[in-house]
This record gives sequence, C-alpha cells and structure tokens, in this order.
Amino acid sequence: MNMALDAAVNPEQEVARDLSRRALMVLPVFLLVGAFFDGLSGAASAALALTLVALNFRLGAAIIARAMAISLNALYGAVLFGYLFRLGLMTAVVLVVRNGEWFATVPFAITLLITHLGLLTWETKYVAASLAFPGLAPTDLKPQE
Repeated sequence: MNMALDAAVNPEQEVARDLSRRALMVLPVFLLVGAFFDGLSGAASAALALTLVALNFRLGAAIIARAMAISLNALYGAVLFGYLFRLGLMTAVVLVVRNGEWFATVPFAITLLITHLGLLTWETKYVAASLAFPGLAPTDLKPQE
C-alpha cells in the first residue's frame, strides 16, 4: 500500500509510529538520567517505562483501527474499554516487577509520566503544523490501479 494512502486511511497508525520513533529518540536521555539517579536499576526502569509508553500508543492505535472497520459504536466502546484495558495492562506489569531488585520506582514513574505527556505534546505540535500548512500534505492519495 502507498505510504501516503496508508497515512490518510489510518492516521492513528501513523501517529503511533511517529510516537514510537520519537520514543527511541529520547531513550538515551532517559537512560542517562535514570542511571544518574539509580544506577543500572534506574536505567532499566526507565527503559521499561519507555517501552510501555510506546506499546501503549501502538496498542491504542491498533484498537482504534480495528474498531473503525466495524462501526462507529464499536469505535466508541473500543476507545473506552481499550483505554481501561491498556491502563490495566500497565498496572499489571508494574505489579509484577515492582518487587524486583532491579526495579527503581522513581525513574520508572518519572519516565512514564514525562514521556506520555511529552511525546503527545511533541506529536500534537507536529500534527498541528501539518494542518496549518495543508499545501505540504501529500496530494496523491488515490491507490495506484
């Protein structure tokens, strides 16, 4: 499938890919900060948090894309219950690893909070800029025959 057509048909997938790509870009910073405050445990905890953030965005986009193919009501339900499922999944991961010797709560929590909000803000600015200058958007969105 044409990449421009894919972005036009599934913008949520494109946003999730961008967020995952940006998560990889900020990973070294959070690893260094985590290591600075809690050594190897802090770096591992920060890496886990950033992995959960990226997976959360990707899973959310997959749920939305699947539900959109069914119906608008399915989309509403999928967004609500998908959020609760993803929140429960992150909570389950934390409950499993929280007593591990390698787990550092503070770097994990800070990374989880900052990257969720920071990556969404970063992506919002990118999407807003592309909407402000629609002439820069791809024009050929029809599939090739």
